[in-house]
Amino acid sequence: MAVNNPYKTYQDNAVNTASSGELTLMLYNGCLKFLHAGKKAMQDQHIELKNTNIQKAQNIIQELMVTLNLEIEMSQNMLSLYDYMNRQLMTANVKNDLDIMEEVEGMIVELRDTWKQVIQLNRRQQHTGGQA
Repeated sequence: MAVNNPYKTYQDNAVNTASSGELTLMLYNGCLKFLHAGKKAMQDQHIELKNTNIQKAQNIIQELMVTLNLEIEMSQNMLSLYDYMNRQLMTANVKNDLDIMEEVEGMIVELRDTWKQVIQLNRRQQHTGGQA
């Protein structure tokens, strides 16, 4: 007999019903979650946990990279930024550099907050018939 996990069901439904913009927001939030966990593990000198969480954050950044439409100039700029963050996380992981982790975290927070504003603006425009 399978036991239903309501939280897992909720998460699955949230992902399956989310717009592409909301999925991107979820990726940013997930990346931040793993960066926080990686920083804590780094501070606590839990090397394996630090490595795992940094790699999860890198996987999310790589997913953001492959979803870009490179025919758009802005996407090419984003690709460079994501590549930089990914390389910085590699360096932070090897050197146990908390400052680099915080630098990447700051960039992700800024992207997440901007993305959230875009989603909110789009929703307002949809509800007002295209007028901001």
